Amino acid sequence: MEKKLSSSESEALLKIVKERFEKNANRHEGLEWDKVLAKLEANPEKLWSLNEMERTGGEPDVVNYDKNTGEYTFYDCSAESPKERRSLCYDRQALDARKENKPKNSVIDVATAMGITLLSEEQYRELQKFGKFDTKTSSWIETPAEIRKLGGAIFADFRYGNVFIYHNGAESYYAARGFRGSLKI
Repeated sequence: MEKKLSSSESEALLKIVKERFEKNANRHEGLEWDKVLAKLEANPEKLWSLNEMERTGGEPDVVNYDKNTGEYTFYDCSAESPKERRSLCYDRQALDARKENKPKNSVIDVATAMGITLLSEEQYRELQKFGKFDTKTSSWIETPAEIRKLGGAIFADFRYGNVFIYHNGAESYYAARGFRGSLKI
């Protein structure tokens, strides 16, 4: 599958992302849309990944600019965990370990296919500075190798005015748990 959008798809996506950028200036103070746009237009494969974030309900927006690398970072900024990325176990190993009632896929496989990475705990906490996210849902986040080696995986949500980080078996999946991603361009 070619990871490139048609010109009409690109145009539609850029319109949505620009409107979100302008509406949520608190997420990227001091950044200019024209510079973000130039970077997006110069990276069609990344634009495809951004479209996948949007298509699956992530509502991606710029949250950071790294002056050293020249990269903009987009996070999924949907109020709740992206709808089209729920009911997934953590990774391929967990999916293969399930004997019955297997979910359709795993978080790591879907994120990799989309060309994005899971938010780390630090990134998840950073996201929460921009609003209240996952007040009714939860999101798998990047799990440290030592936890994953023992069969677990971690997820996060926002309740009672705080971010909570929890653990679960990596093979578990829930209708109210998805994942949030990050994309550097």
